[in-house]
Amino acid sequence: MIHLDKEDFNDLIKEGFHLVDFYAEWCGPCRMLAPILEEIKDIDIIKVDVDKHPSLAQKYGVMSIPTLIFFKDGEIVSQTLGFHTKEELDEMIKELQK
Repeated sequence: MIHLDKEDFNDLIKEGFHLVDFYAEWCGPCRMLAPILEEIKDIDIIKVDVDKHPSLAQKYGVMSIPTLIFFKDGEIVSQTLGFHTKEELDEMIKELQK
């Protein structure tokens, strides 16, 4: 799991399959989702704190959190809002990797 700091976001997502978690420290559902994301091993996860990276959140139209955006080779392939169980996320990942 990568916590976006000063890395170039576009370089991180340009190749492969990635799940980007747009979150904030103060967000209750985001805190509930965090340990579930820690359990997921089938995909690279990049965490983006919307308070530290507001321009990135704006670029991707993140209006509420948590927002999860799936990227494949730099392109958005799916997006979902809110809390999800590990089973729901596993199923989404499985479907998107087909």
